[in-house]
Amino acid sequence: QVRLVESGGGLVQPGGSLRLSCAASGFAFSIFFVKWYRQAPGKEREWVATISGNGRDTNYGDFVKGRFTISKDNAKNSVYLQMTSLRPDDTAVYYCHTMILSKTYWGQGTQVTVSS
Repeated sequence: QVRLVESGGGLVQPGGSLRLSCAASGFAFSIFFVKWYRQAPGKEREWVATISGNGRDTNYGDFVKGRFTISKDNAKNSVYLQMTSLRPDDTAVYYCHTMILSKTYWGQGTQVTVSS
């Protein structure tokens, strides 16, 4: 059974940093890509970043502009999103996502709130 569990969210002041984690299980983690998405209140879910199965290829949404870094540890079946220079408009629920044999999987999400 494929499972994705996010953690690491919380309240942070503008300009601060957070590191999100996504613990994966139930599939060949080193083969499939993993993506981070986010959804702010009243807005559509938005793609944040992607990392390939082997971790060598990464891509980011334009709004990231060098502030976020996606990484993975295949030995720990985990993907991370290091977020720096956080802004109030980064406030959202952040979700971990993968697709296996045309079936999509999502975690439950972790809340990130950027506020003074």
